[in-house]
Amino acid sequence: MPKSKFNHVQIKAITAVVPENYINIDDEIEFFNNDVKLLERNKKILGLGKRHIVDDRTSNADLCEAAAKDLFERLNLDKGLIDALIVVSSSHDYHYPASACVLQGRLGLNNECTCFDISGLACSAYVHGLFLAHSLISGGAAKNCLLLAGDITSLHSDRRNRNSNMLFGDAGTATLLEWCEEDNTAYFYTGTQGKDWDKLIAPAGGYDLPIRKDIADLEITDETGNVWRLYDDIMKGLDVFKFTTEIGPRGIREILDYAGRKPEEIDYFAFHQGNKQIVRTIAMYAGLPKEKWSAETFSLYGNCGAAAVTLDICRQLSEQKVKNLCLATFGVGLSWGFGVVNMDKAQVFPIGLYKTPESKMTREQKIAYWIEFFKRGNNA
Repeated sequence: MPKSKFNHVQIKAITAVVPENYINIDDEIEFFNNDVKLLERNKKILGLGKRHIVDDRTSNADLCEAAAKDLFERLNLDKGLIDALIVVSSSHDYHYPASACVLQGRLGLNNECTCFDISGLACSAYVHGLFLAHSLISGGAAKNCLLLAGDITSLHSDRRNRNSNMLFGDAGTATLLEWCEEDNTAYFYTGTQGKDWDKLIAPAGGYDLPIRKDIADLEITDETGNVWRLYDDIMKGLDVFKFTTEIGPRGIREILDYAGRKPEEIDYFAFHQGNKQIVRTIAMYAGLPKEKWSAETFSLYGNCGAAAVTLDICRQLSEQKVKNLCLATFGVGLSWGFGVVNMDKAQVFPIGLYKTPESKMTREQKIAYWIEFFKRGNNA
């Protein structure tokens, strides 16, 4: 069913963190031919501003772990009560094990906590994670579900690629959902336009095209001077823009009709922060009042993939209490996820900064560690 609803589930709390390191687009004028007017035009159209990025010691799991620990501390939560952990990302630390398994151990959760990842959906993944968390709790499989959404999209492309890299930032978020006595109905509309699966893709790095010596150092420069590697994200921008601006307004109408809500009954519309132009275009076509949505999160943090819509929620709603929230996301696949949820009892906390601990290994140290790990073979 592309449309579904669940009862007896409430969102209890949401937290988010971004790396303390950041890049300001004004400091990248050399990538705009040192042309101030060209830079300003891109800032105005796309909303380019600041984006927080990881260093080589920080992984996606680190950001998600930090967001989860912040949530635990703020709620004084008994971690033993969490019986489901879902991690949504397109930047998992490993092909396997699942990031959820790694984080279950690092967070010290109960061994009987079910753990799994959602991969390959990127920007629509958070709503799919909410959908699955609601399903587990509503169906009686879990009572308390921790949903971690994070991406380090700054590493998905080369910084010399000005078609892509300037858009992306990094973040980790944590959402706690729990069973409740009240009906508290949540509504979801999800779907996929799979015929366009290659419009946004990282061709190499999986098992169809593993990274070997023949492509490890291969660089392709396109006709406009952007540098690509086969394991980078490659996006057919016009096709993706057309998809998002078509599915966005339609998806909002569909989910509102399904939930029996009118736009004026929604307190806030949280969009995937793809870029300012996309958000503004969808909101305009959907006829939404300007005070009920924002594209500024993109200008402050960039497109943070699976975490982008959650960052917008934390930035906008940590000091503004709302009840009816509509989520609108669209991403890889090409996929979409829309939802209407009750935030009446949810605690939304401000976005925090993640400072890399001195004890974290550098890239060189990680390589040395795994070389030694392999040398030991099956020996302890």
